[in-house]
Amino acid sequence: MDSLTQLIDGFGTALTPLHLLLAAIGVLLGTFIGVLPGIGPAMAVALLLPVTYGLDPTAALIMFAGIYYGGMFGGSTTSILLNTPGETAAVVTAIEGNQMAKRGRGAQALAAAAIGHFAGAMIGTIGIVLLAPVIASLAVDIGAPDYFAIMVLAFIAVTSVLGRSRVRGFASLLIGLTIGLVGLDPQSGQSRLTFGSLQLADGIDVVIVAVGLFAVGESLWIASRLRHNLDEPIPVGRPWLSRSDLRRTWKPWLRGPLIGFPFGAIPAGGAEIPTFLSYVAERRLSKHKDEWGKGAIEGVAGPESTASASASGTLVTMLSLGLPTTATAAVMLAAFQQYGIQPGPLLFEREPGLVWGLIASLFVGTVLLLALNLPLAPVWAKLLKVPRPYLYAGILFFASVGAYAVSGQVMDLIVLYVIGVLGFAMRRYGLPVLPAIIGVILGPAAELQMRRALQISDGSLTGLVNTAFSVTVYVIVLLILCWPLIRRFTRKPEPAEKEPVG
Repeated sequence: MDSLTQLIDGFGTALTPLHLLLAAIGVLLGTFIGVLPGIGPAMAVALLLPVTYGLDPTAALIMFAGIYYGGMFGGSTTSILLNTPGETAAVVTAIEGNQMAKRGRGAQALAAAAIGHFAGAMIGTIGIVLLAPVIASLAVDIGAPDYFAIMVLAFIAVTSVLGRSRVRGFASLLIGLTIGLVGLDPQSGQSRLTFGSLQLADGIDVVIVAVGLFAVGESLWIASRLRHNLDEPIPVGRPWLSRSDLRRTWKPWLRGPLIGFPFGAIPAGGAEIPTFLSYVAERRLSKHKDEWGKGAIEGVAGPESTASASASGTLVTMLSLGLPTTATAAVMLAAFQQYGIQPGPLLFEREPGLVWGLIASLFVGTVLLLALNLPLAPVWAKLLKVPRPYLYAGILFFASVGAYAVSGQVMDLIVLYVIGVLGFAMRRYGLPVLPAIIGVILGPAAELQMRRALQISDGSLTGLVNTAFSVTVYVIVLLILCWPLIRRFTRKPEPAEKEPVG
C-alpha cells in the first residue's frame, strides 16, 4: 500500500508540463535515433547526456527513460522494414517482421510491434512497482553456474529453431563465438585474434557486428540480385490490424512479459535471450506453423512485448542493486552518478521522489509511445516505396556513420565492411545470421561466467551443475537437442499404399 501511495505522488511529479514535454521529446528522439541503423538507445542516451547538465536529476532521468523505450521501438522499425535492427533487442523481430513487409504488411507489423511494446512496458512497469524487492532478492541468489546454463540454453534454442539445418545453425553460432573472442583475455591480458592491431584490443563492438551482418550484408545481397531481379517498390498495406491479426497477437502480447521481465531483472544480458526464447515459444505454440519464416505476425508481437518488458526488468536491477545489465542501463547509471546519486538498496529510501517520479514517467512515456507511433506506422512503412538502390545506399551511409560514431576509429569502418562481406557470404551459402549475433553478444559473458563457476569449484566440472536451477536448465537443453530423435522413434509409420489388383 505504501508503494501505491508513493506511485501516486510520483504521478504528481511526472505529469507536470515540463516533465510531460521532456518525456515526449525523449520518446520521439529515441524512436528517431533507434530507426537509424547502428545508433541504438544506449548511444542516444550517451550523446544526450551532456545536453541535460542544466536539468534537475528527475527531469533528466525522465527524458532518458523516454529515449530508452523510444529507442527500443525505433530499433524494431528498421528490423521490420529493412531487415536492419537498430539495436540488438530488435534482432529477432527481423525474422518475421521483414517477411511481413515484403508481403506488403509492413504497417501491420509496425502496429503489432507498437502495441506489443505498450503491453510489455505496461505489464513490466507494474512489475517494477509490485515485484522489485522480490526480483532483487532472486537476482542476488543466482550464481555463475546458473548464468552460464541460461546462456547455453539460448545458444541451443536459437540454433535448433533457425536455419535449414542444425549443422548450419551451429556453424553460424561458431562464427559469432569466434568474433566474440577478438580482443584481450579478461583474466590473463593475452591478445586473441587481434592480428597485432591495437585497435582490436578492446574487441569488436556488438553494434558494429550487428550492423555489418544485417545492414551491410543485406545491402550487398540485394545489390547482387538487383541486376537479375529489379523488384518493384513493396506496397505498404493498410495501417491497422484486422480481427484475425488481433486474435493471433493478443496472447503473444500477454505472454511476452512473463518471459521478458524476469530475464531483464536478473543480470543475464538484457533483452537478447528472452526475445529469442519468446520467438521459440511462439513458434511452438502457433497454429499457423506454415507461415513461420514467411511472415508470422506472432513472431513480431511476442518478441516485441518481451523486449519492452525486459527493459522494465532491467530498471529493477539498476535501481535496486545499482547493477546495469545492458549498455543503456550502464549509461543511465552514469547519469545517476553525475548527479551524485548512487542506485542501490537505499535509493528508494534516500531519493523516493526521484525514483517514483521516474517509475510514473514510464507509464506516461509508454502511453505517449503508442499514441505517437501508431499513427506514424504507415509513415515509417512508406520507406519501402523508396527505390531499392537509393534505399540501400542510404542504409550503407547511416550504417557507416553509426559504426564510426561508436569510437571514432577508421578501423571500425574496415571491420564493419569485412563483417558485411561475411554476412553476404552467409546469405549466399544459407547460414542463418541470428546465431552468429547471439554468439557475439553472449559469448564473452558465457566465457566469464563459466570461468567464475570453475574457479569457485577449483577447476571441477561439477561446478557448472551444482545448483538445482542449472540442472533444470541443462535438462531442458538436453530435451531440445534430443527432441528430433525422440520424435523419429515415437512417430507412427505411415500406412503403405495398397497396390492395385490387376
